[in-house]
Parts: sequence; structure tokens; C-alpha cells
Amino acid sequence: MKYYIIKFVVIKNTEIYFIRQFREDIKMNTNGKNLNRKGKKKVKKVKKKKKNFLLTIVSFLIFEALFTACTFPFILLYGPFNEAKKMWVGAAMTSLSHQWLATTFLSDEKIAEIQGTNNNTQTNEITNVSDIQIPTVKDDTIEAQKIKSDNGKYEGYYLIIKDPTRVKVGYSSKLNTEGETTSQIAENNNAIAAINGGGFVDSSSSAQWTGNGGKPTGLIMSNGTVVSSDIGGDTGKADMLAFTKEGKMLVGHYNIRQLREMGAQEALSFNPILISNGKKLPINVEWGIAPRTAIGQRQDGAVILLVIDGRSIVGSKGASLTELQEVMYKLGAYNAINLDGGKSTTMYYEGQVINNPSNSMGERPIPSAIIVK
Repeated sequence: MKYYIIKFVVIKNTEIYFIRQFREDIKMNTNGKNLNRKGKKKVKKVKKKKKNFLLTIVSFLIFEALFTACTFPFILLYGPFNEAKKMWVGAAMTSLSHQWLATTFLSDEKIAEIQGTNNNTQTNEITNVSDIQIPTVKDDTIEAQKIKSDNGKYEGYYLIIKDPTRVKVGYSSKLNTEGETTSQIAENNNAIAAINGGGFVDSSSSAQWTGNGGKPTGLIMSNGTVVSSDIGGDTGKADMLAFTKEGKMLVGHYNIRQLREMGAQEALSFNPILISNGKKLPINVEWGIAPRTAIGQRQDGAVILLVIDGRSIVGSKGASLTELQEVMYKLGAYNAINLDGGKSTTMYYEGQVINNPSNSMGERPIPSAIIVK
């Protein structure tokens, strides 16, 4: 009996202890709350001030970004920044999806003035074909090289075709209806190499150099036959390149009658002419920074095919026409001309496209190409 009483008492004492302890804990917590209530209010006020400060900073930054985005085009296009203005308008107008960056803020007349398209860009230079020496012994080798600017702004590829008689003009098998890619045109003609060629405007699009590549602009002559022309019959002139039967390249402002008199077998029109008779010509148009395609010929007869990639966020940005001219000059071009660029820029070699076309859908359909048989 005593055992149970002792056990009870112990248990009871224990219970009393816990009850007392519990009550003391409550009391301590209550006192703590009372003591820290003012401190917690101060902490809340500080946190609230910090939050309001951060919201103010974020709101200011958002406002600045929106204000800059809205006013930047007006400051650039109507301010004294002539070179930057040319680059902006040129890059916008030679792209398919970003022409609104210029047309939203400028009239067609102002855009033409900035680009220089109202200026006379043609040349009266006549190619001196006697300066070009074609080797009597044919060399079928092709030299392929990668090129990169010293400042890392652009990179691309060039091919040196030792035998110029292998260079021909190819075109889409669905011409005037639908274009084909550079590689398709090359493969259709059993060509080992190719670059994109002339420009085009389709009825499916109201903008220059856009559409499905079906309807070419200018002249296309292949194997001595005029395949397509909108330059005004035999006497209408345009800037163009041509190859004679001997493989000598002509660049200049010619008509079909002149081409035939000079023995041209292959011809394609585009502009501007970059180099004529060893001289860099003035470039009176500005098409911004973009992917570029060009063709030239050295005095030893070798043909240079060049593409410069562009419009990449992390890679090649592209080149201006002046930079393109300088590259061709350094590669030894005695005569050279710019071809269609932008999303059309493509180089095909040995069964594959070796550059990085800027077209998000892959190779772009085009009406014509320079091919190497």
C-alpha cells in the first residue's frame, strides 16, 4: 500500500512539476512578447521601407527602359548621327522581318535618301579583259578557306576557283513560280560548289528581296541564253557580272547587246560593283551590317566566291558593303561585285552548306546562283 502511495505521490509530484513548469513557460513567453512587441514593430517598419525603396528603384528602371525604347529611334533617325542612321536604316531595309524599324519612323523618300538609292550608283568603267590572264594549263583545284575579321565582328568562307571556265550561272527549275535553295540549284546542275546569286521580288510580297524566290529581278543569262530579263530589252542597262567563254569576268553597267558583243556566256545582275580594273569604286548606297555574298576575279584568272555570315547574337554580326569591298580587295580581286545578301547568303561546297545562313527556316529559296561545275 505504501508503495502505491509513494508511486502516486511521485507521479503526482511529477505532474505538479510539469504543470508548474508549463505555467512558468507561458508566463515567460508572455513577458517576452510584451518586451519585444515594440522591437518587432520597428523591424516591420524598416522592412516596409526597404520594400518601398526597392519598388521605387525597379519602377524607375522600367520607366527608363520604356522611355529609352520609345525615344531612341527618334533621337537616332532625326539626330546628327549620320553614320549610325545609315547603318540602322540599311540593316532594317535589307531584312525580311524588320523593315518596320525604318518604315514606322521614316517616309519612303527619306529612307531612299539615307540609303543613297536615289544616287547614281552605276559605273562607266569598262572591264579591261586584256588585264586578265587565263592559264593555258587548266587547274581543277578549289581552295576553301575560312575568314575572320581582326576585331571578331564577322566571319565567313571563301573559295578560290583556279579554272574560271567552271563558273556558270544556275537558276531555279521553277523560275517565275517558285525559287529553289542554293544547294538544290547546285545539285540539279551537278555542281561541286555554289553561292546564291541575284535578287528577286515576288507577287506574294510587296517588299524588295522577299517572297518565295520565284520571280527574279534584273538579268539572268546562262550558256549564252537570256533566261530572264526585266532591264528593258537588248538596250536596257543594269549593273552586272558576266563571264566570257574564255572565263574572263566582266563587271559594269551593261546591256544585253554589249554582253553579246564581248562574248559573254553567263551573266547575272546585282549591285553595287565593288572593284573594277583593280580600283575600289565609291559605294554610294548604305545597306547596314548584314550577311554578304560577293564574287570576284584575280588577274591570274582565279575566281573568288565569298560569303560573310551575320545577324548572329553570339557569332558573326555581318559586314558593311565597304568592309566587303575591303575583304575582296585583300583577297586579290581585280574585278568584283556584290550579290544578294541577308538571309539569302549561302555557300555550298562538296555536298553541304558550309556557312551559317541567317534564315531561321534554313536555306532560303532563291531564283539564281553562281555554280561551279
